[in-house]
Parts: sequence; structure tokens; C-alpha cells
Amino acid sequence: MTRHTFAAELEGAAEQIADISRADLQIILRRAALMLRNVAGVPLEPATEGAVNSIAAEMGIGRSELIQIVLREWLEANAYLPVRFIDEETEMDGSA
Repeated sequence: MTRHTFAAELEGAAEQIADISRADLQIILRRAALMLRNVAGVPLEPATEGAVNSIAAEMGIGRSELIQIVLREWLEANAYLPVRFIDEETEMDGSA
């Protein structure tokens, strides 16, 4: 189960709190606690943190998503991951 799926499940439970059973609520809360315990943030130097946050805001994506993109592209550029090829027939938004 992804974090987004689980977050949606938590929101759904919150909206229907009167209808959810105590046992189901306990299961959801235990899963939430486990996920929170297993979340490892990426500590960054203040200057790097500021740059990442600014770029993420400019791109309209989250900090975590930007870090994933940068890391994947670095791994591809340094031959640690195979390079993904973009289908040239597919239309893309934006400009090069």
C-alpha cells in the first residue's frame, strides 16, 4: 500500500468516523503509527534545503518528489540505472 493510498484511506475513515468499527479504526491507526515510525527524512544543509524547497515550489511538486527526480536522474547520468527513453511521438507539455 502506498502512502497516498493509505492517506486516502485515513481521510475516508475520518469522514465516516461514526460508521467505522472500533476494530477497523484500531487497524488503521496502528498502520499509521507504523508508517510514521518508518519515515526517514533526508537531512540537508540549510542552503541546500532552501534551494530544494524553492525549486519544488517553482515546479509545483513536493520536496520528496523533487528529491526522487534528482536522485533518479543522477543515477541514470552516472550509469547506476538504465536510462529511460522518451517516446518522441508522445506530445509533451512545455518547451525544450
